[in-house]
Amino acid sequence: MDVSDIKYNEKGLVPAIIQDFNTQQVLMLAYMNEESLKRTLETGVTWFFSRSRQQLWNKGETSGNKQFVKEIKYDCDKDTLLIHVDQIGVACHTGNKTCFFETLGEKAEKKSFYSTIDIGQTTILEELYSIILARRDASPEGSYTADLFKEGKEKIYDKVLKGTNEVVDAIKKDDKEKIVSEFSDLFYHLLVLMASVDISLSNIESELEKRKNK
Repeated sequence: MDVSDIKYNEKGLVPAIIQDFNTQQVLMLAYMNEESLKRTLETGVTWFFSRSRQQLWNKGETSGNKQFVKEIKYDCDKDTLLIHVDQIGVACHTGNKTCFFETLGEKAEKKSFYSTIDIGQTTILEELYSIILARRDASPEGSYTADLFKEGKEKIYDKVLKGTNEVVDAIKKDDKEKIVSEFSDLFYHLLVLMASVDISLSNIESELEKRKNK
């Protein structure tokens, strides 16, 4: 089927539901016209049509929170799209992981495995990883993170190995403050390493989800 076969509304638009490919979490709803759908297919990242600005926009172009398309489905009436993506960082402009973070009635108790806050909100790991990705892509001068990427994976490997040894050493010395500091340093460099090999937090979450009951 061709993009021209999609049933656009009277304004030439079709609603697109964006869903995380790994977690199945619904991230956002946006609109596409034929041109933005074509660009999405051609580039492998999401493009939408802004009804307020009346122009195309590329998700994550300025924030770094890009959506890498895994597959595009359409419904039986061909008037709604379902797009599975690998979400980098957060999807919502408010800083939340998903645009659907408000609940009518009693709020659900489901928690993210790597945070004590509700899964609809941004965790510190998500926020930090989003910043790391932005540093990787923009490569700003004076950024320690950007310099790590410039120096290459071997430098990042060394930081992770060194950080692991320093965590163990701090534990052996039973220095609680040092243990927290060294763990934090190790987590940071692990996120940098993940970004260097294009592994997202949702990839890790999906894998750990399988191990919860072991």
